[in-house]
Amino acid sequence: MKRTKVKNILLISSLLVAIVLVGFIPFEEKKTEFKLRRIVIDAGHGGKDPGTLGRMSKEKDVALAIALKVGGYINELLPDVEVIYTRKTDVFIELKERANIANRNRADLFVSIHCNAINSTKAFGTETYVMGNKNFNANFEIVKRENAVILLEDDYQENYEGFDPKSPESYIMFNLMQKAYFANSLSLAGKIEKDFSTRVNRHSRGVKQAPFYVLWTTSMPSVLIETGFLSNPSEEKYLNSKSGQTYVASGIFRAIKAYKEELEAI
Repeated sequence: MKRTKVKNILLISSLLVAIVLVGFIPFEEKKTEFKLRRIVIDAGHGGKDPGTLGRMSKEKDVALAIALKVGGYINELLPDVEVIYTRKTDVFIELKERANIANRNRADLFVSIHCNAINSTKAFGTETYVMGNKNFNANFEIVKRENAVILLEDDYQENYEGFDPKSPESYIMFNLMQKAYFANSLSLAGKIEKDFSTRVNRHSRGVKQAPFYVLWTTSMPSVLIETGFLSNPSEEKYLNSKSGQTYVASGIFRAIKAYKEELEAI
């Protein structure tokens, strides 16, 4: 009985010492896992894949210009965050490789930048997507267009295991991934659209869900931003101007900064 009491006293003492020692660990060290250390900026399309076309511009060029500006702001104003680009020049990067770059580098965030277009000159505004199938039918045309770059790749049927970007049935499996990162992805997406609306003075079409391949295969919170419609002459002019690109990029940067602050305050 005495031996049991002694053991219990020693056990309790050890636990108390451990608790006290944990209390002396600097707060910053205890929340290290919640830091935003590395971000992958993905300029959509590139090289032989021009993306959507406006009257005077190509999506691949506008997306790259904005992506480089976003990365520049992060390097300058968030020096503790490493920026990795999927591309910095006009080169073709396979869709699977874009996600692989983020996964190999163990990125904490993946941001893909694009431009929109439809068969109308009237549509305008920004949209930010997270991985999901909500309102799938309504968003299928844009999903099909952005994922169709797969068809430009060599041996795409083998590399993507029979996935057909034009077939709705191929997207059934998308439901199983990215659920672990949904809340954080949604938080960043909301911040982006809010900044576009309140600070950049752009019309926000809101946060949406869609099964984009790059969002499905990245192992971290991820968003895909449609910065505006190249099919709208006024918006195309804005997105091709230096001031327009600066405003859009600054809006994305501010949202990332706010997301970082929120994440690291946990």
